[in-house]
Amino acid sequence: METVLSSAISITHEPDPRAWDAFVEAHPDATGYHLWAWRSVFTDAMGHRAVYLAALRNGQIAGVLPLVLFHTWVFGRFAVSLPFLNYGGVVSSDQDVAEALLAEAVRVAEAHRCGYLEIRHLDQRYTQLTPKRHKVGMYLTLAETETTQWEHLDRKVRNQIRKAQKSEFTTARGGLDLLDEYYDVFARNMRDLGTPVYSKRFFADVLRAVPARAHLHVVRDKQTPIAASLTFGWRDMVEVPWASSLKEYRSQNPNMLLYWEMLRTAVADGMRVFDFGRSTPDEGTFHFKRQWGAEPKPMCWEYWLPDGKTLPDHSPDNPKFAAAVATWQKLPLPIANWLGPQVVRGIP
Repeated sequence: METVLSSAISITHEPDPRAWDAFVEAHPDATGYHLWAWRSVFTDAMGHRAVYLAALRNGQIAGVLPLVLFHTWVFGRFAVSLPFLNYGGVVSSDQDVAEALLAEAVRVAEAHRCGYLEIRHLDQRYTQLTPKRHKVGMYLTLAETETTQWEHLDRKVRNQIRKAQKSEFTTARGGLDLLDEYYDVFARNMRDLGTPVYSKRFFADVLRAVPARAHLHVVRDKQTPIAASLTFGWRDMVEVPWASSLKEYRSQNPNMLLYWEMLRTAVADGMRVFDFGRSTPDEGTFHFKRQWGAEPKPMCWEYWLPDGKTLPDHSPDNPKFAAAVATWQKLPLPIANWLGPQVVRGIP
């Protein structure tokens, strides 16, 4: 399908994946989540329809906008670029291309009777859309050596890491070989937080889609995994979109050892920035990341809303979900792990 918007710009719904990735790889504003490989994660692991829009100028890609369409019984119909992740949105050579992509995205949203279109940008791109600045990204500039990185840490943080090391916890970094251990920790932690868990297949598909960029980290007490995370590298930055630790080990600080291992390996890999992921200002995870030296940068999620619609709030912090969170925390783990993927696929 192709939409001709002017003599210069047209939009295709069926771009060449190789040309798409070539554009993403070359554009300074693109993120690793714009890569075509993530499309199969949304469609196969999560069961959603993905519409990847590419703007063509003189037959060449001049902009991209990946969209994922939701049809849920709780939240209705909506479209997001990109769900489950921290980044997405429009990448374009100029504003004319950006406007053309937005116009086509709105047409797609209207055709699917969506209650809103959400575009996850760092900065506001469109004055005609409704902005929401409820989250910040947390970024740490990395040192050139492990020794210097250690010296830059706050004394309290170093002491907490040493405490975990004295417990003789071991660490491992890998891929699919660590998936079972990673998921054991992640699923239990999500249940304890009262949050539905992603399926194990979701993480397996991520690791298969971007095997050179995604890694799992695990901290063990002897043979028992007690903290774990997934990191995703792009250019000179590595991000941790998912990390968990078991609450019964909290006093021994395995999460601090986990984060130090991620920082240490990022430095060894030559990365220049560590992205701790998004946080709500002044909440617990925000202060946890600040203690490592991470600095906040506001995010700007932009919304197209049909007449009469209001901004969505699917956050677990929403008071409307308090009872559901409390109930979920009491579920036996096998039931939470069975129900969770069916629920969370509808929460972007």
